[in-house]
Amino acid sequence: MEFRMADYKDIDDIMNIIFKAQENFRNKKIDQWQNNYPNHDIIREDIKNKNSYVLLKDGVIIGTVYLSFDEEPTYKEIYKGQWLSNEQYAVIHRMAVDLEYKGLGLASLMMKYVEDICLSKNIHSIKVDTHSENLSMQRSLEKNGYKYCGIIYLEDGNERVAFEKLLLN
Repeated sequence: MEFRMADYKDIDDIMNIIFKAQENFRNKKIDQWQNNYPNHDIIREDIKNKNSYVLLKDGVIIGTVYLSFDEEPTYKEIYKGQWLSNEQYAVIHRMAVDLEYKGLGLASLMMKYVEDICLSKNIHSIKVDTHSENLSMQRSLEKNGYKYCGIIYLEDGNERVAFEKLLLN
């Protein structure tokens, strides 16, 4: 397995994974990643800002994740709970594994790579949010030591459940 920063040449492969995830959510009637989100322009911007990473198996992209060390505006207010810390944090968004590789622990592997990157930058907190009906992501987060912290609201007003993990050296 290889985990690396995404390049513009990876956009189509990343979008193929995202399209499958969007269809999977649609089939499960989960209103996440619908309405043309995320799209090519968003992924292109993620790559431009050096926030997009990919997981490869035998040279084929099978996973993708957004990792940023910029403050997430929608995380300033949290409801029905609180964050575990107020220190500098990393943010995970747009994590997806190719459906053909689901159930193999690859999301956990990507989270481990993300944690290693965070620790290398002396960042000890990772925050993430997901749809309340995206139970597989919530289970994956909890399995990997993320703690439920409360509710946040996206810029469009949609509600998301928020998690945080504190990293030890």
